[in-house]
Amino acid sequence: RIGSATSLSSAVINTRLQELVRLFKERTEKVKEKLIDPDVTSDDESPVASPAKPAPAAAMPAPGGELEGDKPLGDDHYCEMLCCTFKSQPWLHRLKSYQFPSSIDPLTNLMYVLWLFFVVMAWNWNCWLIPVRWAFPYQTPANIHYWLLVDYLCDLIYLLDILIFQTRLQFVQGGDIITDKKAMKENYLRSQRFKMDVLCLLPLDFLYFKVGVNPLLRLPRCLKYMAFFEFNNRLEAILTKAYIYRVIRTTAYLLYSLHVNSCLYYWASAYEGLGSTTWVYDGEGNSYIRCYYWAVKTLITIGGLPDPKTLFEIVFQLLNYFTGVFAFSVMIGQMRDVVGAATAGQTYYRSCMDSTIKYMNFYKIPKTVQNRVKTWYEYTWHSQGMLDESELLVQLPDKMRLDIAIDVNYNIVSKVALFQGCDRQMIFDMLKRLRSVVYLPNDYVCKKGEIGREMYIIQAGQVQVLGGPDGKSVLVTLKAGSVFGEISLLAAGGGNRRTANVVAHGFANLFILEKKDLNEILVHYPESQKLLRKKAKKMLKNNNKPKDEKGGPGDPLIIPQKPDTPKLFRAALAATGRMGGKGPLGRLRWRLKELKAMQE
Repeated sequence: RIGSATSLSSAVINTRLQELVRLFKERTEKVKEKLIDPDVTSDDESPVASPAKPAPAAAMPAPGGELEGDKPLGDDHYCEMLCCTFKSQPWLHRLKSYQFPSSIDPLTNLMYVLWLFFVVMAWNWNCWLIPVRWAFPYQTPANIHYWLLVDYLCDLIYLLDILIFQTRLQFVQGGDIITDKKAMKENYLRSQRFKMDVLCLLPLDFLYFKVGVNPLLRLPRCLKYMAFFEFNNRLEAILTKAYIYRVIRTTAYLLYSLHVNSCLYYWASAYEGLGSTTWVYDGEGNSYIRCYYWAVKTLITIGGLPDPKTLFEIVFQLLNYFTGVFAFSVMIGQMRDVVGAATAGQTYYRSCMDSTIKYMNFYKIPKTVQNRVKTWYEYTWHSQGMLDESELLVQLPDKMRLDIAIDVNYNIVSKVALFQGCDRQMIFDMLKRLRSVVYLPNDYVCKKGEIGREMYIIQAGQVQVLGGPDGKSVLVTLKAGSVFGEISLLAAGGGNRRTANVVAHGFANLFILEKKDLNEILVHYPESQKLLRKKAKKMLKNNNKPKDEKGGPGDPLIIPQKPDTPKLFRAALAATGRMGGKGPLGRLRWRLKELKAMQE
């Protein structure tokens, strides 16, 4: 008994020492990997955040006698007036402390786009109202001060645009972005924009004292058209559906041409005499509405207009017809281009769908397959807005494609256990190789036994892993952000066969990384390649451990295999030293020796 106890204690000590040696060896390997690659992440769990300290029951009074808890928070702003304290608005404090930027980026600064909106509103005031005030009797001595007030307010906006904004616009020279104040000012003064801005602010208003308040003297204010086109470009760049604004703008062009024609018709009627002939305006009803109606019928060439009587009326009507045909054809062509550009993607999708259906009908593809193909087209188009994302990004530079890929995929790929600790640049290169694929409900993503050549990352939707005796039992459901098939990327020697069936549960958007793409990337990152090989070998070893103990699935067994000894009983035998790493025959021999000793 003493000998058996001694052997038992020595076996326990031996096992413990071996375990300590193994732990120290693993720790040494981790430290070595950490020194070689600082980006290697630890396999240990992240430390749990310490619990928040409980708030003190009572706050200590401040030297002034006021409790600290009663002090206003940093986000609140107070102002003192006489003996009282009032809470002020935070935006007022921010407005007081705001400093105007020394330079403005005209391509990305939203404040500059907002300012251009006010400039364009002032420009539209002049373009639309100057013809009306000149032709129609809407400007009278009774309301002249209102017209002048708005006029000079628009002039003030023009002046502020020249002095404050245009002289602070950044520009590119020799590939560098220039932000120097003097250089920006000189660049504006040498530009064509400055000449037009100065010309549109000619002080012809001083002639009011000689000829009276004539709106035509403000006609140069319409020369600030460059601000209008710049505003269009900046606004279209930030709108998600820019074609809607283009349709509105093209419609405004047509309305403005009709507006100018109606003003000219009233002027011609006043020149000939209101109601003098059947062709001119008779002076009844709302003058602007009646003249606008006439302009619409003339420019669109509807017909049904009274015939001109005098030579002046004939020439005016001929010019109207020629201008109307030209302007209306230009507007129709521009509207066609706008609508065509807005529906270009839909047209491409429809043409691809029609070509595919024609191909399937020609080869007499079964209707079930055709319906699945149509479903794939419709879902892919409505979920992504395109059929192939790579076609959209192929025109971008490599750096911009990388930035987009990082924003879209990095959070998912960085959580893959196989890639944790790898070179960050290697992961960036891998992001550009990801390919998006859509699977329909009940589509097989991969089948058991097939060679695995890619890894899958679930972007949206769910997939189910099937198994069991019939191969149809749901073992686990993987959701968005999950990864599967990563071991197949690095497995070799026939170890990269799929071990289960994976089926799409509903529509599923997956990212695919192919094995050949990863191998091309790892050529440039040998340290990451060593780390991935080591991790893949470890994961394969863990996956194949149960099969090694029970024997390979392909071993022919003539006699059915004996059931394994229960794990708990086997552990008890190992602790008492009866197993000793021997098989069933060894244990039987040891039992016979024990019986023989007892008989003696």
